Amino acid sequence: MNAASVTRDLIALVADKNIEAALRALLRRNRALGTRRIQAEIYVHPGRDPGCLRRAHDFLFAQSSSFQHALVLLDRQGCGSEDGAPALEAEIENRLRSGWTDRARAIVIDPELEIWVWSDSPHVDEVLGWAGRLPGLRDWLVDERLLAKGALKPTDPKAAMDRALWAARIPRSSAIYARLAETVSFQRCQDRAFLRLRQTLANWFPQIDRHG
Repeated sequence: MNAASVTRDLIALVADKNIEAALRALLRRNRALGTRRIQAEIYVHPGRDPGCLRRAHDFLFAQSSSFQHALVLLDRQGCGSEDGAPALEAEIENRLRSGWTDRARAIVIDPELEIWVWSDSPHVDEVLGWAGRLPGLRDWLVDERLLAKGALKPTDPKAAMDRALWAARIPRSSAIYARLAETVSFQRCQDRAFLRLRQTLANWFPQIDRHG
């Protein structure tokens, strides 16, 4: 690769519009991420999760001389493999080595993006239409057997989100994921895939010390 030909920071290939919306919103919060501003181009793979798993390297190969780094984001649920998230990430990254060497990372969300939604932030209640409602969102989830009492996250995060939105008469949209990514504190999300994403971006695009 000719380093002089690399003009852009990041290309990201994601499995659906919801992940795209969340990632765009996250990247705008560069200070909270611990990064400089990142110029990113984000594409949705038409093959969704299985496409990102099996064909990301085909999509990204021709871009390896135009971007410093590449990201692939997908859900483990629905990708067509029973392997764990770390094994799937290694599989994708191994295919990306041709062209990208060590400049690409895969992030597999286990089981799916909605796991990032469920923190104890009051912004979750607000965005999902539950601010000021009684019972509160978490108590309602327990009553509906969607959340075990004392648990931090539902066992089926997508089903819990769908039911909560339905009860609040809020239509599901990608904008919900963007609003959550814009408002919820990163310190409240300790999901493995989210932490991997955050650390990867901080390593690739560290904050610029303007006082050095």
